[in-house]
Parts: sequence; structure tokens; C-alpha cells
Amino acid sequence: MKQFSHIAILLQDLHFPEGPAFHQNGSLWFVEQHIGCLSAYYNGTLIRHDVGGRPNGIAIDTKGLLWFCDSIKNEIRTYDPETRKAETILSTIDGVPLNLPNDLAFDAQGNLLFTCSGEELDKGDGYFCAWNPTQGLVKIESITFYPNGLAFNRDHSLLYIAETGTHTIWKGEWDPRSFSWNNPEVFTQTGGPIGPDGIAFDEKGRLYVAVFGSSTVHIYTKEGVLHEKIELPGLNPTNCAFDPAGKLGLIITETEKGQLLSYNSPFKGIL
Repeated sequence: MKQFSHIAILLQDLHFPEGPAFHQNGSLWFVEQHIGCLSAYYNGTLIRHDVGGRPNGIAIDTKGLLWFCDSIKNEIRTYDPETRKAETILSTIDGVPLNLPNDLAFDAQGNLLFTCSGEELDKGDGYFCAWNPTQGLVKIESITFYPNGLAFNRDHSLLYIAETGTHTIWKGEWDPRSFSWNNPEVFTQTGGPIGPDGIAFDEKGRLYVAVFGSSTVHIYTKEGVLHEKIELPGLNPTNCAFDPAGKLGLIITETEKGQLLSYNSPFKGIL
């Protein structure tokens, strides 16, 4: 049996885990899609919060409020861990339901960005959006074949998006004032068999990509060159996130075995 000494299994028998994110209080949050839960892991303890629907990606704002995609209700929702209250923030664009919200992130100005992948890898009906309460919701249709994970570089000048259907990571210049993504170009090709899912940067500017179906997380240099592959015990990594405190290293969610994994990395991430 293959050994994975660089990997610690924090939890297993989870129900399609996705979207890991660290709260300011040190707790690690992720979703369990198949049971409609936002789940919190802290000091070895798991607490599940039933929100219904099919939660997907998570992003936590500066006030500690959880924002998440609901890919069956086609909504962007929030959850307050203190009051345990869930609220729907967005559900339509131009009068049409959102098309399977997938992952989300905040830019340097606090604007919310999220991908809508659509149901199929090769249909080409995906897009991503930017929103704030003042400017409203703007659709950006540059990436259409199942846009998935997204992340900003350290100064938030560049936005990276995983397009699962084409096995591509794109990068482009993000303008938070005009909600425009300028000069997008291919950063790298990940290969398959399915394609890239969630992504995260370390403090050195290297991009970590959970490649669904490959049993690996890829690490790319700033130039888009494959630096290393982290081998995993399960086939289907969905996402990854760095512990800002450095204790848990790189957290990886994996769905074949339903595991929450910790990769012993000497690096921290960027938020």
C-alpha cells in the first residue's frame, strides 16, 4: 500500500467536502455538499451546521460572516456562526436564475466575485460575476467552459480562474472599480482527466491547484511552470486552502474517500 507521510488525515467519511476557508477565530470551515452542511473543524472537533441546499465554495469576510455558493438553489447565501442564521443575498441576474454558483472570493475592495459553472463541462454556458451593494451584479462571460476555482495574487491586481472544461488556468488584470477583467491569458494547462477545481496561492506566489480525478494537487511557479505534484490517497481533490497560522499547512478536501487532509507545508498562504 502506498504511504503518504506528507499527508495527515484530519477527518474522513465526509459527505463530498469542498470549499475550505479559515475563520478569524482559527476555526476551519468547509462544506459537505451531500448533506447540506457548513462544517467547522477546531481543535480536533467537528461541528456541522445544517443550512440545506447544496453548499459549495466558501469565503469569509472581514466581519467573520460566511458567504457560500448554493449550487442547487442557485443562490449566493450567507451564514452567521454566532446567530446561526442563513440568508439569501443573490439568486438571479437580469431576471434569470444564477447558473450553478460554484466558488467565490473577495477582492481588495471587498467586492464579491463568484463563478457560475453550469451543469456540464462542455456546454459553454458558464460565467463569473462581481457584486457589491452599490454597483449591483455584473456578469463577465470571458470563461465559459465550467469556470470553477478563483484566487487573487498578493496585491489583488491579477485574478486567476480555473476553467475545468478546458483544463486551463487563466489569469487577467482585475479592475475593482469598473468590475472588468482585462487582458486574460492562459497561465497554465493542468491536464485532466477531469480538470482543475479549487486554487490557492502560497506566500511565495506559487499557485496550488486541486486537479479533480488526478489524485494530485499541482504546484505552479509564478511563470506557470509545474513545480511539484502533491500525491493524495484519494482520486478527487476539490479544493485547497492554507492555514494562516501555519499549524495545519495546506488543507485539501477530497471527495472519493470523503477526507479533510493536511499537507505538511513550510509555507503560509495569502488571503
